[in-house]
Amino acid sequence: MSNEKNTELAAKQQAYQQFVKSREPKRPILANCIRAFIAGGIICTIGQFFQWFYMTYFNFTEITAGNPTAASMIILSSLLTSLGIYDHLAQWAGAGTIVPVTGFANTITSAAIEHRSEGYVLGVGGNMFKIAGPVITFGVFSAFVVAVIKLLVQRLGGF
Repeated sequence: MSNEKNTELAAKQQAYQQFVKSREPKRPILANCIRAFIAGGIICTIGQFFQWFYMTYFNFTEITAGNPTAASMIILSSLLTSLGIYDHLAQWAGAGTIVPVTGFANTITSAAIEHRSEGYVLGVGGNMFKIAGPVITFGVFSAFVVAVIKLLVQRLGGF
């Protein structure tokens, strides 16, 4: 009896899946890729502008200009998120706005804004670190693993 029920259910599920597939709108994959490429390129160009600015007017080297450039991009992304502009950009550009620094800043700022009614400590702070915690943990762990591998390679006579 259970086999009959499973067969009948599977047939209904297949028919439903076909119905859903026929009603689902087609996604413009090429247009989405082009928009993502343009938006990501513009974000990276803005980052290059900040780097050039710090190198030209503050005498940073190419290496030392990285930190203020990242900080400027984080501040700009957080500001645009708090004004609601970054969300509209993300709706249009899709994956193009997930450039690591700006996308992460957008995620953290969005979590802070969404949970501010719960208070600053448990709402804003707690929910920001629910998102940031795994990313920071992964970054620290990855850095540790890479450092151990580099140390082993150096000790074994590699580079």
